[in-house]
Amino acid sequence: MTNINTGRQSMKRMLTVAAALLMLAASVPALAQERIGVVNLREAVFSSDAGAEFGDVIQGQLKEEQNAISQLESEAQEMQQRLESDGAMMNESEREDLQSRFEQKVQEYQQRRARFQQAVNQRQQQFLQQSRPAVDSAMETLLEEHDLDIVIPAEAVIYAKPDMDLTDEMVELLNEQAGNGNTDNNN
Repeated sequence: MTNINTGRQSMKRMLTVAAALLMLAASVPALAQERIGVVNLREAVFSSDAGAEFGDVIQGQLKEEQNAISQLESEAQEMQQRLESDGAMMNESEREDLQSRFEQKVQEYQQRRARFQQAVNQRQQQFLQQSRPAVDSAMETLLEEHDLDIVIPAEAVIYAKPDMDLTDEMVELLNEQAGNGNTDNNN
């Protein structure tokens, strides 16, 4: 009895796999008929003239903090080098004191760097949100000009033919819109 049930289950599995393969084979030609484009939206937005200007502004605004973080990193590296080179010659309390100050410096560096990165990410996200109307308009233009059915984010694509990548065209469209004053950016 178990051989019959096992045989039936095996037959059901084979039929299920065969049906799945047939459905997959039937859907491949349908996908081939779709006109698809690929765009790296983040790259397009930050490579545009407005994105480059945003990068310059944010870099200027956060330069002091970035310099302070670099100074902390340099101080921590100096302490580490001193521990490695002179640690054996120091008495125990000096070594422990230097080790403690080194650990505090590293912790301060990590915290400030994390806050800095969070601030940069937050401002970039705000800029992306402000750029959304311009991106949507440029996307519609790309869809119409190339008679596309689908535009896929480049981050989701493993491989695409170079002629499917429309990122550079997206940058050009964003620059044209900015030149015509068609954006809603309020930097």
